[in-house]
Order: sequence, then structure tokens, then C-alpha cells
Amino acid sequence: MLRRAVHRLGGLEALDTVAVRLGGLVHRALAGDRRKNLVSGTWLGHPLHPVLSDLPIGCWSCAVALDTLGGESGRRGAELLAAAGAVSAVPALVSGFADWSDTNDADRRIGVVHAASGVAAVSLYATSLAAGVAGARRVARGMRVLGFGLAAAGGYLGGHLTFARGIGVDHTLFEEAPGHWTRVARDEDLADGRPVCAVADRYDILLYRSNGTVHAIANRCTHAGAPLDEGTVDADLQVTCPWHGSRFRLCDGSVARGPATAPQPAFETRVRNGNVEVRLRA
Repeated sequence: MLRRAVHRLGGLEALDTVAVRLGGLVHRALAGDRRKNLVSGTWLGHPLHPVLSDLPIGCWSCAVALDTLGGESGRRGAELLAAAGAVSAVPALVSGFADWSDTNDADRRIGVVHAASGVAAVSLYATSLAAGVAGARRVARGMRVLGFGLAAAGGYLGGHLTFARGIGVDHTLFEEAPGHWTRVARDEDLADGRPVCAVADRYDILLYRSNGTVHAIANRCTHAGAPLDEGTVDADLQVTCPWHGSRFRLCDGSVARGPATAPQPAFETRVRNGNVEVRLRA
């Protein structure tokens, strides 16, 4: 039942107007390699948002427990935890918006609701603090409970995007790359400065020759599965993904710019008897 409801949510095209405008704002705010890499988690090796979201969820969960079981003696602790959760939720929201801005269609629509629930939860917890200061303790407690419910609903949507839709998952993880020397192309077919997609045991590999050296990395982008051979290669031998602008170094597959966080599998290359052969690097 929940999956059907989320599926319908992903089909609400009325959300596209908000999503497109908000996505444009996020892209402009995160323009520049350093900012994008920082909030995406490129430096961490996997998306940053799930790491940051644990802290507010933990604080708010404990606040609800104190509200429910702590009685009057637990009120102060619940208020402090609510405040800590609201503050720690801000960087979690920023990193989440960064990830969401590189989604499309149904994923983007679901992500809008996921983000809205998080923003609403933070607003309720912040308002509950003001209500507590004013002496309206019952109202403050009710806001914390409602805020936790919204955070839980948003968490479900976030889990759906990750585990059912594969957002943030390395898209090359379950593909078996050739670990032994495998012929992928004729040497004479590789022109200097032109990306080529070759196939090795049903595994797509990007080949690129520069000054006589052949570089080889997985052709399927780890971020969202885009074909890298349709992207561009710059003077620094970095290929730019045609879908979301991630950049990978051809020499070793490492990430030069997010939103990708996982490196591209990289391959050793050699030329034997006029054939280009590759094998996965150890």
C-alpha cells in the first residue's frame, strides 16, 4: 500500500513547477567544484546526506521518548534535544537538496515532498521551543510529536529513493568487470582525442587515447548510470558526465567533481598484436 502511494506521488506532474524552480536555485547556490564536492560527499566517498540526517533523527527520537516517558522531569531534556535536532538538521537539509537537485521526473517529485517534510519538521521543532519559553508546554509537546511524525514520513520517502530507486547508489556495483586481459578494440580504431565505448564480457568500458596512451574506465557513470562516452574530455584528461556534470579522471577513475561520490572502476591497458586489451586494476 505504501509503495503504491509513493508511486502515485511520483506521478504528480503538478509538483514539476516547484521542482524545476527550486532545482534551479539549488544549482546556482552550489555552483563551483568546491561547494558541490563538499555538500555532495565526494570527499567522503559516499553521499553526505544520510550521515548528517542521523543526528537530527536521533535527537528527535529521544525527545519523543522523554516527552512520552519522562514526565515533567524529562521536559527540559526533550526541549534541549529538540533544539539540537533542529540545528543539526540544517546541514542535513543542505546536503539533501544537493542530492535532490540531480534527480529527474518521479524521483524529483518524491524528493520535493521528502524535502518539504524535513523543512516542516524543523519549523515545528523550532516553534515548539518558542512555545515552551512562553509556557505553553502542552502545545510545545504536541508540536514535537507532530514534527517527529513528519520527519518519520520524510525518512520513509528518503529510504524509498535510496533503496527502491537507487539514488546515491554506485551504479557499477553489481556489474562484473573483467579481471583478466580481455580484447576490447582494434588499436587502429582508436583515434587520438576521441572517446569510444567498448564492450568486454558485456561490461561497457570508456576508451580514450591521448598522446599514444590508452586510458580505460567504466563507461557507466557511478552516480546515475549515464554513458560517459557521450560526455566531453578536457585538457586535464577528465571526462564530464553528460547527465549531471560529474567529472572523473581518466588516469584512475577518481572523482574530480560531484555529484558523483564513488570513483569509476579503472582498467590497465595494453596493445597486443594490434588489439587493445584491458583488465581491472587491483
